[in-house]
Amino acid sequence: MRILTVSAALCALLVAGPSLAAEPKAERACFRASDVNGFNVIDDQTVDVSVSPRNVYRLTLFAPSPDIDWTMNLGIQARGGSWVCAGTDATIIVPGDIGIQRYPVTHIRKLTPEEIQAKRSKR
Repeated sequence: MRILTVSAALCALLVAGPSLAAEPKAERACFRASDVNGFNVIDDQTVDVSVSPRNVYRLTLFAPSPDIDWTMNLGIQARGGSWVCAGTDATIIVPGDIGIQRYPVTHIRKLTPEEIQAKRSKR
């Protein structure tokens, strides 16, 4: 007679398995760097860029940018073409007192209409 023991963690994984597979994949959001027409600094490592009133993308920088919160303009350099679809596709360029600073982008996420509306309500 063989006794089979299953740990509680394995049981939980087996029960949760089908529901995990049913989760939708995140939508890949792309924009052209030349279409950016505005920006809003969230903190020293996060910038929202506007492509249109309904298309706002949140960019997370590789490292903190101490000079980004007071800049009046910034640039976005797309690498490998004009489209920005992933963090590795872009670099934020910030003019500063000691020259131009470049900050690689590590993550890009398109904001939901609800998030955009909430940002507008705070103003």
